[in-house]
Amino acid sequence: MTQLIGLFPTPVMRVESLLGADDVAALAKDVAGTTSMTNAYSDRLSHTAVTGDQANSLFARLGGLVLPKVAEFGEVLFGEQLRWQIKEIWVNVLEPGGRQAIHTHANSFISGVVYLTPAHPSANLVFHKAIGGSDFIFNNNNPNAAINAFNAGKWALPVTGAGDLVMFPSYLLHEVPVNQGDRRISVAFNAIPDRLDNLGYAIRFA
Repeated sequence: MTQLIGLFPTPVMRVESLLGADDVAALAKDVAGTTSMTNAYSDRLSHTAVTGDQANSLFARLGGLVLPKVAEFGEVLFGEQLRWQIKEIWVNVLEPGGRQAIHTHANSFISGVVYLTPAHPSANLVFHKAIGGSDFIFNNNNPNAAINAFNAGKWALPVTGAGDLVMFPSYLLHEVPVNQGDRRISVAFNAIPDRLDNLGYAIRFA
């Protein structure tokens, strides 16, 4: 028997239709005109100020829906049911032609995106392997090579719909390529647990 084992995989969680159609439509209408900060790398991408999930009723409502799934994902990452909080949350509006440069999210453990509009396939999240990791120095990227989870340098999220939630470890490199579709509205967030305990050495977060 031959067995292939995916060793130390990186989890990404997608929750389809976390928000119903009515909630999506109402929230998208509420946030569409609230962004006032232009992205540093693309003038076709704008954001609201980063704030806590209790800053307004919209964020508080979203936080209440998201947190149970954050705790579920956190148990996958840390092996224990922990108490989580939304550390920061903000709205992104990506116009046609806009993009988000490759980046990670510092000072958090779980990052996520709630989609308030469908994402055009060109503007789905793309995740990248860490730069300068433990890969071979030489790659085998050519027309005859079959790209899979073990040899790919990046992975594009499948099509996402309005109301979907996507979560990933905050250290994971990600970007949004140039949007070739309609306006894309999403709410992003970062989350932290109340504490982590490593064999009695505990650190708490507030």
